[in-house]
Amino acid sequence: MREPQAGALAAVAALDEPTRRRLYDYVVRQPGPVSRDDVAAALSVPRPTVAFHLDRLVDAQLLAVGHERRTGRTGPGAGRPAKLYRRSDRQVTVSLPERDYELAGHLLATAVEEAGETGGSAREILALRARELGERRGAAAADLTAALEAHGFEPRTEDGEVALGNCPFHRLARAHPELVCEMNLALVAGLLTGVGAPELTARPDPRPGRCCVRLTAS
Repeated sequence: MREPQAGALAAVAALDEPTRRRLYDYVVRQPGPVSRDDVAAALSVPRPTVAFHLDRLVDAQLLAVGHERRTGRTGPGAGRPAKLYRRSDRQVTVSLPERDYELAGHLLATAVEEAGETGGSAREILALRARELGERRGAAAADLTAALEAHGFEPRTEDGEVALGNCPFHRLARAHPELVCEMNLALVAGLLTGVGAPELTARPDPRPGRCCVRLTAS
């Protein structure tokens, strides 16, 4: 599952400081890990300032750190290993309102690949895999609200029903409404099953500016 929006926003906020952003841009453009001295010399920034900002970027998981002796010597007298920085493996995506095109791409690619292997209907496979994914993620969620919010659906109670104020696949749904809404419906139905909410049913209810799915009493 993608990381929560709050965590992604905090990571992006860490780059709002101009000097820190300069240091980050320099590190990630180098062919290999760099030390504090490398960065200080290249950018003409005092070493203590470099150390502070690089370690803040490590805390935000935007940079990864390792240690290496650059003298080529080992044993006593070889000196302390240098602290070296590189881009981390963390991927940060922020979208307001929340979107999750990576999830849609994963489900669509899985369906097309499986259909090619089995000769089955890609559309039917897509709905099946979306529902299975929803069940797994629903089972891992604290409750239904948490499950829906984690996927960017923005649930809200209206007239005893649950409306979903945001579609995490908005642009895809506009271009391919039937296909994406079927996938969406299957995903939300799976979340209901995984969470254990038999009192609610996911049904199609397309409205402007909303997700095409609504939760009503079973």
